[in-house]
Amino acid sequence: MERLTRACGGSPIHSVEDMEASQLGFAGKVSEVTIGEDKFTFVEECRHPKSCTLLLRGPNQHTIDQTKDAVRDGLRAVKNAVEDGAAVPGAGAFELAAAMHLKDTVARSTKGRAKLGVEAYAEAMLVIPKTLAENSGLDVQDSILRLIDEREASGGTVAVGLDCETGDPMVPADEGVWDNVRVKRQCLHLSTVLANQLLLVDEVMRAGKNMGKVPPGAEGVM
Repeated sequence: MERLTRACGGSPIHSVEDMEASQLGFAGKVSEVTIGEDKFTFVEECRHPKSCTLLLRGPNQHTIDQTKDAVRDGLRAVKNAVEDGAAVPGAGAFELAAAMHLKDTVARSTKGRAKLGVEAYAEAMLVIPKTLAENSGLDVQDSILRLIDEREASGGTVAVGLDCETGDPMVPADEGVWDNVRVKRQCLHLSTVLANQLLLVDEVMRAGKNMGKVPPGAEGVM
């Protein structure tokens, strides 16, 4: 009922005796449809709907589950983009640009051991384009080198990503390949925090099922 109110408008009431016109919603068409063994009530042609339902159908449950996950991911990506008001180029273009900036600019102005950390962070950023190349059956080293050459040829002004189908460098903005800003921000934040925590670990102790058990022959020994 709550979703029906959001879809049609109006307000829920307990009695029709005190009903007013301002409390009514609107739906141009209401019908009951039988699909398989289930009955569904379709409320359509609402004027200003704020809630809706997507009916997914498929040959088997596995296909329906995959379609459901794809639709959810797509809707969540659109929601993130609308709330962020921005997006970043996908296909590994953001990670490549960040890695090149760290190597060419930040590392050169950093002194001492911190420079090694910057270079290691830059190499870690290349994991995404390397993984894209590997999962696409491409040569990882050749793919990364081609991306770097293409980016340097543009003077670093164009975000260059990997075309997973052809293996060639491409401009994600022209192909409509985008990533969410908040997703990238969260990934960078969490990975950096976890890496710092691991670096602070001096020793790892393994606790197994035998931990806490009394050794044989030690019963009653104080």
